[in-house]
Amino acid sequence: MPTVVFIAVLTAALLHAAWNGLVKGGADKHLAMAAVVLGHMPLAVLILPFVPSPDPASWPYLAVGIGLHVGYQLFLLNSYRFGDLTQVYPIARGTAPLLVAGISILFLGVELEAIEMLAVLTIGVGIISLSLTRQQSGGRNMQAALLAFVTGCFIAAYSLVDGTGARLAGTALGFYGWLAIGNGLVFAVFTAIKSPGLLAQIPLRAKRVFAFGGGASFAAYALVTWSFTQAPIALVTALREVSIIFALLIGVFFLGEKLNLAKVFSTAVTLLGAILLRFAR
Repeated sequence: MPTVVFIAVLTAALLHAAWNGLVKGGADKHLAMAAVVLGHMPLAVLILPFVPSPDPASWPYLAVGIGLHVGYQLFLLNSYRFGDLTQVYPIARGTAPLLVAGISILFLGVELEAIEMLAVLTIGVGIISLSLTRQQSGGRNMQAALLAFVTGCFIAAYSLVDGTGARLAGTALGFYGWLAIGNGLVFAVFTAIKSPGLLAQIPLRAKRVFAFGGGASFAAYALVTWSFTQAPIALVTALREVSIIFALLIGVFFLGEKLNLAKVFSTAVTLLGAILLRFAR
């Protein structure tokens, strides 16, 4: 993987973990998620006049991608209502690279070298192993685990759809700009129907999440969308999920979640996978 792509994806991983920490740490998680998603839209409006329009061949992928992102956000939101950041995040993010790699190889004709395949598997196993740790209460939260797994399936689906769409579009930023606007509009309509009055609370109670969470989330996925056009989607998806290392630190140092030897070991395995991926190709 080229150095510039490697650095871009790691930067996206840090930004992604940061906005997830803001959502998990918020008292009203639906409000926080709405603030993040709607926070994409001003940035998208600003960049679209300066980038090419997506090729019409990418429009079906754009439409499907919008639906998948909304599904991902809703399942992630519900996952955080029931589980810790350090449980939900590993399952959701660890499931995705394994699914993307499997689908890419089995159905899309993508060929990965042995070291690349080993790196993807190492990252996935390292992340998912975090879900085996017990919660602060001493028990396991199976409801949160199931919701997080479904969230991971949405991540895998939108990664494949967005990566293909961005390549067909001929412009990563143009594709993602319209995706962000469509995602924001659909999520806003859903929120207005499900929780009337919640959107009006964003300027009053969630300005920081709107500005910083929305900005971090937009920048993170803009970098990832560009990276999809520069390297195999499976490899980008796998490397992006080392954000679990950043999420672990945020969960422990800012959200008061407990650190134990199992989490440290799982994080080390994930980091090993990232190192292997860096030296592949």
